[in-house]
Amino acid sequence: MDSKLTLKLEKEVIEKAKFYAKSQHTSLSRLIENYLLSLTNEPENEKITPLVKSLSGILDLPNDTDDKQGYGDYLTKKYK
Repeated sequence: MDSKLTLKLEKEVIEKAKFYAKSQHTSLSRLIENYLLSLTNEPENEKITPLVKSLSGILDLPNDTDDKQGYGDYLTKKYK
């Protein structure tokens, strides 16, 4: 459910924000809503997007691939 919010901002800030919102093909309300959501959600480094979740576990590398030579040996064995 949407609710109304009144903000008092400098006129110049509002004009710049309107221009930015228009250039992003969105409304100023949506822009502010998304910003507030980003502030109140999980910390950025803990967010896992659906794409990342779907890709997790896709690489099945052995534990000894930490160095370049070990990884090269792994690829050689894998593709022989």
